[in-house]
Amino acid sequence: MRQTSASTLLAALLSMASAPLFAQLVTTGPVTNGHHHFIVSDVDEQLRFWVDTLGGTADSLGADPGVTIVKFPDALIALREGTPSAGMVGSSVNHVAFTVPNLRVMVDRLVAAGHETVTAGTAPPGIEVVDGIARIDDGPVSGFAHILGPDGIKVEFLEVNAQQQAIVSHHIHFYGADPERMRDWYVDMFDAEPQPGPLPTIFTAALPGLALNFTRYDDPLSGTQGRALDHIGFEVDDLEAFCAELESRGIEFDVTYRMVDEIDTALAFLTDPWGTYIELTEGLDKIQ
Repeated sequence: MRQTSASTLLAALLSMASAPLFAQLVTTGPVTNGHHHFIVSDVDEQLRFWVDTLGGTADSLGADPGVTIVKFPDALIALREGTPSAGMVGSSVNHVAFTVPNLRVMVDRLVAAGHETVTAGTAPPGIEVVDGIARIDDGPVSGFAHILGPDGIKVEFLEVNAQQQAIVSHHIHFYGADPERMRDWYVDMFDAEPQPGPLPTIFTAALPGLALNFTRYDDPLSGTQGRALDHIGFEVDDLEAFCAELESRGIEFDVTYRMVDEIDTALAFLTDPWGTYIELTEGLDKIQ
């Protein structure tokens, strides 16, 4: 097996994401990052996590009173109250990730708010974890931490000292027994750009505003639908034509293309071959 230092690994992962923008969603590209949609037991508790602690900005989703939006550079968080069947760990999407300029400040803030650091159980071999933070000696990433939020939502934070913004969306991390095949499916379906993998069991691709990371995991995993992270979302130009193209290639939609006039947004839903539920939208990029 090819050996790669943890600092090289994290630097490579960081390079997958596009440069941060001040708009909530990147608008350059036929398919870009859109949103992470969570089913949550208590919206107010989630707002304390995503807004009060992480620094997002709360908003509404037009005429849909059932969804609360939290805005971050490059991504939207959607919260719908319900009873999630389980947290993120154990599903095909293990965690979502953000970059911050000062990891110590962020971790201390999260711990003070009552959230658990789980970095020690997730750091690569040979990386020392002190007070919930894995420190890296060189490269643009100087450390990382994993946190469990309300309802078992798992979030990774990468420290980028040169970053000017307080927090920016960075990647979604998928787990599965065949990460190369998973990566290739997202490249084929959504025109993600393949990137060199830093380790044989980690494969990567990039969409504007988002890195897609795929790690080998051989134990059984469930799909996302019904769990704390119910689905991920991509914003698509000319969604109707895009869905027609996918259907011509044999993709079956859980919810076919439709326009939702109340929120002035088109949408469609499908499930990837490993159980990740995906919403495609056209119109969420108007949320600023």
